[in-house]
Amino acid sequence: MTQDLAGRAPIDPEAIRLMFARPWVFIRGMQTVNDLPPLSGTIEIAFAGRSNVGKSSLINALTGQQGLARTSNTPGRTQELNLFRPERDAGLILVDMPGYGYAEAPKDKVDLWNQLIRDYLRGRPNLRRVYVLIDARHGLKTNDDGVLTMLDRAAVSYQIVLTKADKLKPGGLEKVVADTVERIRKRPAAFPEVLATSSEKGLGIEGLRSTIAGLLTY
Repeated sequence: MTQDLAGRAPIDPEAIRLMFARPWVFIRGMQTVNDLPPLSGTIEIAFAGRSNVGKSSLINALTGQQGLARTSNTPGRTQELNLFRPERDAGLILVDMPGYGYAEAPKDKVDLWNQLIRDYLRGRPNLRRVYVLIDARHGLKTNDDGVLTMLDRAAVSYQIVLTKADKLKPGGLEKVVADTVERIRKRPAAFPEVLATSSEKGLGIEGLRSTIAGLLTY
């Protein structure tokens, strides 16, 4: 059984496994918030991060379906809100948000992506949490801080997830986690625990599933 930092009741690990083991489907990509499905009791969990940080790979690892979210070696490919849900359950939606920080994209496109992100964060009361993905090899950057500040101002709960944690040398991950915890310590909307993951090696995936399951129980 697992229990979160808020002290809520433990969650059956088998229930968590079954939640993510069922088939998942891609709903569609949304270019504006007006395209989003109506609010009908569905809980949304979103994933944000710099371009090429591994959002699609993490969603694929979470659901155990390598072809679910489209991955690419080309930064900036995700330009829409991409929505995924379990095939036979409309109660949970995973949202892959447009990557930010892609310097080579035209400014007008970047502005549209950023506006889409801001509109989504302000207009979805069923958005339970945003997981902000940070490449463990590089840590928090200036444009990450800007997104965290936007989330703080919007009063949207978020949690840091370090990706590609298997790429660090021994002892390096602990330092990055500690540094990240300290940098978010005074941010009002930040969840204090930092998660470390590797989509390639499966590191931390069960822990992330557990935190998401916990968000569905209150």
